[in-house]
Amino acid sequence: MRLPPPALWGRFLKRRLPTSLWGRSLLIIVLPVLLMQVAVTWAFFDAHWQTVTARLSDGLAGDIAWAAESYLDDPTPENLALIAARAERSMQLSIAFREGDVLPSDRRRGVIGVIDRTLDAALRERLDQAYWFDTTRYPAYVDVQLQLPQGVLRVIAPRERAVATQAHIFVLWLFLATVLLMSVAILFIRNQVRAIERLADAAESFGRGEIPRFKPHGAREVRAAAVAFIDMRQRIQRYIEQRTALLASVSHDLRTPLTRLRLELALSEPTKRTAAMQRDLDEMEHMIDEYLAFARGETGEAAEPRRAAELLAPAAEDARRAGAEVEVVAPDDLTLMVRPLAMKRALGNLADNAASHGRVVRLSARTLPSGEVELAVEDDGPGIPEALREEAFRPFSRLDEARNQNRKGVGLGLAIARDAARSHGGEALLEDSDLGGLRAVLRLPG
Repeated sequence: MRLPPPALWGRFLKRRLPTSLWGRSLLIIVLPVLLMQVAVTWAFFDAHWQTVTARLSDGLAGDIAWAAESYLDDPTPENLALIAARAERSMQLSIAFREGDVLPSDRRRGVIGVIDRTLDAALRERLDQAYWFDTTRYPAYVDVQLQLPQGVLRVIAPRERAVATQAHIFVLWLFLATVLLMSVAILFIRNQVRAIERLADAAESFGRGEIPRFKPHGAREVRAAAVAFIDMRQRIQRYIEQRTALLASVSHDLRTPLTRLRLELALSEPTKRTAAMQRDLDEMEHMIDEYLAFARGETGEAAEPRRAAELLAPAAEDARRAGAEVEVVAPDDLTLMVRPLAMKRALGNLADNAASHGRVVRLSARTLPSGEVELAVEDDGPGIPEALREEAFRPFSRLDEARNQNRKGVGLGLAIARDAARSHGGEALLEDSDLGGLRAVLRLPG
């Protein structure tokens, strides 16, 4: 038989081992303790219990052989009474003789077969007569019967004469000690793993734009990692605050000349040239809005419970104003935790893209079997080839002419949508739509 290569064994074990730190730490503690218990128990039974039981059984078999030989030397009731009295006084054996009887035909064996095997081997070595024994009928005694020419000699012996009866106490104490050690180990492991879980939860919450209240816990190394995380969070917050202040200043500085230009155009005589300049100003303002929205994000906004239909309604209205035929499919009772402004901006960008490239737009919401909530925007436009869909999410990316995202804006709509989805702990994807065009999907935690 050809054995699998070591690499296959490694992959086989890796797939079946626990993947969490809690499970692996528990395995590191529990497995050695269990192996130690099994090894100690095995060594005890093999080196001590079986040896003691074999010696006790051999001694009992010798006493039974003495009683049988003494009776065969003088098979009289008087001699039997003398033998029984001596055996009762010196050996704790109860001896009786059933004249003309034969040995039972049935054999009863105990749950622990080693007891019967050990006693059977001792009786077979010591006795010349046929014998029968039962270690199960009487819990505290062993019943041994010998076939003699005159009948059956029956010997009832205390169980401790044949078996080391205190072995279970050792095993019980070993088991209790193992349980105690494992309980203490599990308690300490759980405390350490909980500290790491809190750190992971805090990092995940911060990644979604929340500011969690977090205090370092656990071992020194875990505390050091937590302190490093807090320092990193503070640096990122300072950077965000500085960037927000800079963006506010840039927004003010850029919008002031735009406002003056609009005023001058409004006071000018309407001509083809002024109309073209007005369109250029609209496009410039739209580009500035997209730049600022992408750079600013909505991370400071608090999450609130909102109905999916309520989130889709503004995006649907934007698509209708753009001239598209819009369909909205969303259960009234579907609710999810979102940052409303960030989600409104993401869905608005997706609906605007769909209306720009298709005549029919469908907005839908549903709950997936995994528990996630899926918000989708579909159109019947030319779509995006599968090979270019990941590139479409990159900021400022320019696709082929089949579906050029940059006909309006600067190509940040999908990037803003994915950033909003990931800030909620979800993801943004592009798929084929059954309308014939593109299906933009936001999958968010339920």
